[in-house]
Amino acid sequence: MRQKLGTSRNLDRQWPPVRRMVSSRFLNESTASNFSAAFDPPCSSDNDPDCLTSQFNEHCLSILDNICPVRTRSVPAVNPTPWFNDSLRSLKRQCRKIERLWKKTHLHVHLLHLKDLLTSFNSAVRDARVSYFSNLVSQSKGNPKVLFNTISSIVSPASPTASIHSVADCENFLSFFVDKVNKVRSSISPSALSLPLPTPTRPIILDSFAPVSLPELTKLVNSMKTSACPLDILPSSLFKSAFQSIGPSVLSIINASLVSGQVPAYFKNAVIHPLLKKPSLDPSLHSSFRPISKLPFISKILEKVVAKQLTAALDEHNIYDSFQSGFRRAHSTETALLRVSNDLLTHSDAGDCSVLVLLDLTAAFDTVDHHLLLERLRDWVGLSGSALEWFSSYLSERSFSVAVSKFRSSTTSLTHGVPQGSVLGPLLFLLYLLPLQHILSSFKGISYHLYADDIQLYISFKPHEMSKLQLLHTCLDSIKTWMAGSFLQLNEDKTEILICAPDKLVPKVRDSLGQLASHTKPSVRNLGVTFDPALTLDSHVSSLVRSSFLHLRNIAKLSPILSRSELETVLHTFISSRLDYCNSLFTCLSRTSLNRLQVVQNACARLLTKSSKHTHITPLLLQLHWLPVNFRVHFKILVLVYRALHGQAPSYIGDLLSPYTPSRSLRSSDQSLLVVQHQAKDQR
Repeated sequence: MRQKLGTSRNLDRQWPPVRRMVSSRFLNESTASNFSAAFDPPCSSDNDPDCLTSQFNEHCLSILDNICPVRTRSVPAVNPTPWFNDSLRSLKRQCRKIERLWKKTHLHVHLLHLKDLLTSFNSAVRDARVSYFSNLVSQSKGNPKVLFNTISSIVSPASPTASIHSVADCENFLSFFVDKVNKVRSSISPSALSLPLPTPTRPIILDSFAPVSLPELTKLVNSMKTSACPLDILPSSLFKSAFQSIGPSVLSIINASLVSGQVPAYFKNAVIHPLLKKPSLDPSLHSSFRPISKLPFISKILEKVVAKQLTAALDEHNIYDSFQSGFRRAHSTETALLRVSNDLLTHSDAGDCSVLVLLDLTAAFDTVDHHLLLERLRDWVGLSGSALEWFSSYLSERSFSVAVSKFRSSTTSLTHGVPQGSVLGPLLFLLYLLPLQHILSSFKGISYHLYADDIQLYISFKPHEMSKLQLLHTCLDSIKTWMAGSFLQLNEDKTEILICAPDKLVPKVRDSLGQLASHTKPSVRNLGVTFDPALTLDSHVSSLVRSSFLHLRNIAKLSPILSRSELETVLHTFISSRLDYCNSLFTCLSRTSLNRLQVVQNACARLLTKSSKHTHITPLLLQLHWLPVNFRVHFKILVLVYRALHGQAPSYIGDLLSPYTPSRSLRSSDQSLLVVQHQAKDQR
């Protein structure tokens, strides 16, 4: 018995953890109410946005210093058991005390007492773990992304992060990001900048922003996700909790900016956080990281207000590129890939060969020229007046620094690019690319699709029409010329080409590609889906099954401490979301591939219901109300068709549908039937 207890103690012993000093404010449940009670809106007759912002920040800071001043304390560097609370620590100390007493006296009564305490301690640990994960799942149930990241950080190996351990490391990252943009811009030849670019005459669609009301602003703030930024005076959680008291002051700042066309300087400061682009990249290289801007929470509110009014004007006047699917409502990677794969499959059924070219830009968001962007907002979009002045103020005199943990670099000016991580950044980048649609659409026979800075070109031709590939070279030359004049650079190392043709014709097509032949690949990863030459998606299915079972094994570790409903939520977040991603493309899958995906869903059902592998799966799926994989594919197609028929899908999806009109009166005339397309048809 002594040996058993001694082993238990050794296994449970926790060495003194590595600790670090942190300086922060301690916020509790009463902080919001105390702050609201102490907040007295500063009186000011000045309508200058900078002055109002400065007064608001100073007033909030003085209140915070009184009710929750900054304190420096020692905390563990890593908390491997976040569910280990004060109650468990007290119970553990009591176990240690009785254990020492038993070792000293060797009385049987003390041994029995120790056994009871150990039983109670182990039971309390299990209850605490169950409660922790239960709260974790329930709080993130409406946010799959947060749930995925949180659970993944517990059950999966930690992802490598930027190795920043000093201010000098931050300065190195800052220099790298600045030099990278300067290198791209300096590589542009002066001759490319002198080329004239077409400028259409666009009628004015927006000359001023309308002030917002307090109820509108309150609804907007409540719908926003909390975020953390070192520049925030008020933490976003406290900002939202106390908005009833600070709302009028925030409203004054927002409306003063909208009316005057000026953005407060505080809103234009950003903190850059280096984010690893892919887990497979080397974290020791600066080039493996993407600069993500963290902006003050209040600045995101202003950007949300502006984005809402600008988007409404863009939708009303149909300014967007029809084949741009990035950052647009009702558009997604799935709708983009569905259109591209449909076109390729249709031409393949007609006996045509196709060539798919995937282009990628180098630091696209970071090299945007502010002067050209303002010109395109004026000429290509139709902004004027105070609305255009607001964007001019938004882009001017921006600054940023690199910060990780307690280390922070110096501040430098941001003279190019739109902030990644901001609300308006993606929207402004789409508008910056507007002239590209006129270049691409001028090449008849070449189809294209854009998703933010990812460009897809594809051309289809008969086997005896190999000469059409010369048009592809001309199109790529025009794209490079335009991009050079717009301070954008193609990343030729990431250019990939897929040849969709019969095996006997592939060498001939490759020879006809000339210099582009070096970029041909046996398969390409396109917006998360692996395309193969026959468009069978077999490689994609293999990768999908492999990653799903990897996550399933990790989730199985949590199954003993999660309730059935919570475990089902986790399974849907990690596995079902993968099976459903772009599953409208799975109509081309073979029966074997569909069965492989069905095996993954069957494993999820058996894990959830704690059934053996020999249990018949059909009753389990009926019990869980889960559609089998094959039916989920058909259901997704039906949903997209319904949305397209009711104007809730992209126009390029609706263009694929042709209502059936009978030549004479039939009973089926009013059933909204569709024509089945049998021949390749150019929709452009």
